[in-house]
Amino acid sequence: MAEDKQQHDRRLFSCTTCDFTVDYHYKGRKPPFANCILLHEECYVLKDPFSSSGGFVTVGGLCSMCNRDVCLSNGCSLFYTQRFCTNCSVKHIQEFPHELQQEIMHKLKS
Repeated sequence: MAEDKQQHDRRLFSCTTCDFTVDYHYKGRKPPFANCILLHEECYVLKDPFSSSGGFVTVGGLCSMCNRDVCLSNGCSLFYTQRFCTNCSVKHIQEFPHELQQEIMHKLKS
């Protein structure tokens, strides 16, 4: 019975760019288990399994343009005032500062 409830309560984050998938505990800007923390964006957060003092790990967020779930890997997304997936950052590259445009182009080459 308890296992059924855990399966029902299970929340799964899946990056739409890569194969990264992980269970998460909270989606939002203020994790209830992390005191005095306000994130700059709505994120997928899991409790840090190695911390006893309310630590957390941010695993992903939403692209601010296409609203797709993306992990925080450099190959999948970037954060510049908001989160952008790789596809949207390439599609709208001219809207980013020159230095960031160079970084986006470098990511494409690698």
